[in-house]
Amino acid sequence: SELIKPYLGSKYRLSEVPRNLVFHIAKHSGPVNEIQWCPVREQSHMLLSASMDKTIKVWDAVDAGCCLKTYSCHFCAVRAAQWSSCGRRILSGGFDSMLHLTDVETGKQIFSSQNEFRISTLKFYPTDSNIFICGGFSPEVKAWDIRNCKVIRVYKAAVQQTLDILFLPEGKEFLTSTDAVSRDSADRTIIAWDFQSAAKISNQIFHERYTCPSLTLHPRESVFAAQTNGNYVALFSSQRPYRINKKKRYEGHKVEGFAVGCEFSPDGTLVVTGSSDGKVFFYNYHTSRVVRTLFAHREACVGATFHPVLPSLLATCDWAGEIKIWQ
Repeated sequence: SELIKPYLGSKYRLSEVPRNLVFHIAKHSGPVNEIQWCPVREQSHMLLSASMDKTIKVWDAVDAGCCLKTYSCHFCAVRAAQWSSCGRRILSGGFDSMLHLTDVETGKQIFSSQNEFRISTLKFYPTDSNIFICGGFSPEVKAWDIRNCKVIRVYKAAVQQTLDILFLPEGKEFLTSTDAVSRDSADRTIIAWDFQSAAKISNQIFHERYTCPSLTLHPRESVFAAQTNGNYVALFSSQRPYRINKKKRYEGHKVEGFAVGCEFSPDGTLVVTGSSDGKVFFYNYHTSRVVRTLFAHREACVGATFHPVLPSLLATCDWAGEIKIWQ
């Protein structure tokens, strides 16, 4: 991409809040569940999207705003999709209980396996793209090795569904957010695991009676954020015992049962989140105040993600199947 080239040699500048719509992309015929920029800086004009319409698409979302490729390997809704670290493969999981690793260029499946449950989240291991973890409509979370198509570890939580997975720095530990909220207690809402031993480190992290559809790690500080169904983003230490920060809470947006994503800007100065009323909220990370509200979509905005190289480019997606690019 000619737009990205000038930025590749320099350090990421301060994240700016986008103001204008660049591209309005509406090619999915069902809700978009996930969007992700390609992690390879030179190829980060490519945006991945996974949809309820059973497809995964790759877009040129920087230069042209057009669809480059559509992959139709699933026969039910695609709930989760991730780029591999090399940017040449896409891992996906869906409500057909299938896992696929697809070659981006040829569209062929490098790895395919039937899972025992419908998949709602999956993440590559931070330092090895041959290993990934998936969770979904099951009390179990599984670690797979792509090389031999086998499950290498099973993490057993007494819950009904895993909503999101977040690896902590170095990958020795990871967190799962679950839908296990009982009337009198909220233990097990966020669980910390030891990756190697599959032992539970803690299930007493978040004590409020809300599920957390999305978890995200701060790029520079030892903290992570959790989107909660209490219509706020909560902040926690990413080091044991993972204490909640009671002084910082990002409020104003609405979740209302949607799997609304949240994330930090690449420089860590902003918290960005979608909202069930179609807006995008930008919060100052340090003060937790709303910096700006973007009237982005008519339907629930479930994803908003900053470009890893261009300091003010943002992609958003919604429940109507639309993707928009802002700058």
